Amino acid sequence: MFTVGLTGGIGSGKSTVADLFAEQGVPVIDTDVIARELTAPDSEVLITIQDAFGDAVMREDGSLDRAQLRRRVFADPAARHMLEAILHPRIRQAVVQALAGLHAPYALIVIPLLVETGAYAEILHRVLVVDCSEDMQITRVMARNDLSRAEVKDILAAQAGRAVRLAAADDVIENTGPPEGLRDRVHALHTQYMMQAAAASP
Repeated sequence: MFTVGLTGGIGSGKSTVADLFAEQGVPVIDTDVIARELTAPDSEVLITIQDAFGDAVMREDGSLDRAQLRRRVFADPAARHMLEAILHPRIRQAVVQALAGLHAPYALIVIPLLVETGAYAEILHRVLVVDCSEDMQITRVMARNDLSRAEVKDILAAQAGRAVRLAAADDVIENTGPPEGLRDRVHALHTQYMMQAAAASP
């Protein structure tokens, strides 16, 4: 199946773009959703995370305290690498399994850390980057997640830089203007990907 990897920095608008592709009938596989499913209460992955990070990242109801874990891993690169070693191979395996069950001209895979992990190159035909300025990212994330500017900047520092993401892109969506322009750009790319998928099919 023809596959498009969708990525971008935090607050760039990946979810909005993914929703617009879904409106076109494109199946969307979201690695953040997979990560949440993998870390459901009593899951093997959550038990592994608890063993690695302790009870401080757990809520009283047995669920993962995502805010606490996020603060921990973005403050400590070693902790972040440990979490990635637990999650990323399992997420990738789930993506491959999800693709195997799809029947569509192409699929969109939302991978926030696509550039950072480098784990999806062999299953992606195109990389689509949603881009905006760092100031815009900070403003959006502060409003959306109730985080301080310093906390958002720590998250940005842990992600690949804007230039690195753009260098890895086959296609770019500039998410800086009105919603109508975003919808038009998605429609144009959808038409392009349908053609490319048809050309690539045996």
